[in-house]
Amino acid sequence: MADALIDQLAQRVGPKGLTVDPGDMAPWLTDWRGRWTGRARAMVSPATTVEVADVVRLAAAARVPLVPQGGNTSMVGGATPSSAGDALILSLRRMNKIRALDAQANSVVAEAGVILANVHDAALAVGRRFPLTLGGKGSATIGGLVSTNAGGTQVLRFGTMRGLTLGVEAVLPDGMIYDGLAALKKDNRGYDLTQLLIGAEGTLGIVTAATLRLVPAIADRAAAWIGLTSPHAALRLLRFLEARSSEHIESFEIVPADTLGLVLKYIPNTRAPLAAAHPWQVLVEYVESAAGVSATEALTSLIGAALAAELLDDAVIATSEAQINAFWHLRDSISEAERADGPAMQHDISVPVDAMPEFMVSAARTIEHEFPGVQASAFGHLGDGNVHFHVRAPKGIEAKSWQTSVGEAASHRVHDLVIAAKGSISAEHGIGQMKRAELLRLSDPARIAALRAIKAALDPLNFMNPGKLIPLASDA
Repeated sequence: MADALIDQLAQRVGPKGLTVDPGDMAPWLTDWRGRWTGRARAMVSPATTVEVADVVRLAAAARVPLVPQGGNTSMVGGATPSSAGDALILSLRRMNKIRALDAQANSVVAEAGVILANVHDAALAVGRRFPLTLGGKGSATIGGLVSTNAGGTQVLRFGTMRGLTLGVEAVLPDGMIYDGLAALKKDNRGYDLTQLLIGAEGTLGIVTAATLRLVPAIADRAAAWIGLTSPHAALRLLRFLEARSSEHIESFEIVPADTLGLVLKYIPNTRAPLAAAHPWQVLVEYVESAAGVSATEALTSLIGAALAAELLDDAVIATSEAQINAFWHLRDSISEAERADGPAMQHDISVPVDAMPEFMVSAARTIEHEFPGVQASAFGHLGDGNVHFHVRAPKGIEAKSWQTSVGEAASHRVHDLVIAAKGSISAEHGIGQMKRAELLRLSDPARIAALRAIKAALDPLNFMNPGKLIPLASDA
């Protein structure tokens, strides 16, 4: 049966669309973080939606699992096959066309394999932009971003992929093609299948294309690096800025002193923007879409007013595009610096925005008290209530033994604190296989029952990205 399936797939997708060579598949069998490595029967790479539908039908008939994959940048093992070796990797990377781009309608239709950076470039060429960006923009693909409801640094103003996706095209588990690409402002035909597929992590269907919302291109931007005493002070500053210029503040990133210190220690050619040390620092980006208006002047006036109101301790305004990029380089290098420093447990969590400052302080204090020797701190998107809460191991600890003996217990405790604060254990990275057991442990029964019922209704064979997102009873 396996050989027959491979022959049938080869007939559908051609020689460029199928490989069983272990060397060709090897880079795609391990997740981005290097935590999971699986095996696959073959990697199939269809070039059209019709070919995807053929692959899905053949896999369903043969009861062979399908693991959809784009740029393989999942942070939670969401695109890695299991070690059983019975699955097919369904790569969407050959589906890399921008089908339509309408500057007047502010929309672009991109296939699942289009790289995010290429969408940025295409939009800018017609005076528009796609306002979602993240560190992996050079490899993350549109299909994966839709399927994980990706976030990033501009969620404060524009929301996640759920708010930026106007429609999707997808192949459902029975091989039927769902055409939901039309960007309808009103559509009251029952359940919203487009929204159901967004964030489903490939467990309900294969997203093959998406219609995305564009906004006017940036005419001018400015950035400030600000020193503060606490996350509470940072939130007060954010509210002050929003009240006076909410449509222009696109990013508000908070960084504690110890985290910035790691960047300065491990990342070459970096330096602290402020002369004095501050317990907490914030990166603010201000954007103007209208030509002839100076973003720097506007942000300088805002920061001056905040300083007069004693809402900050110190600030520096970037004087050039290079300096803006240098500020962002500090923020974007945090994960790299922490990896260089040693083992850590990373948590992508959210709580209500107004509760976030107290959570950042109290949760770190609790974790450090209950797990002596660790360092806990949070950084990230304060404005949308999503921070990356990291627990770093003591120096000289062997990584694997610490992660299993202490790190996992610390992670459970972090998640307990998140749920107590009415938050979510996954703000933007998804559930994948990493958080499935925690989702079961910490979710109310109604949520789990609904997830399982939807999965069973649309994918009764459970062959669409099995082992991801949906908790099973065995995960308990």
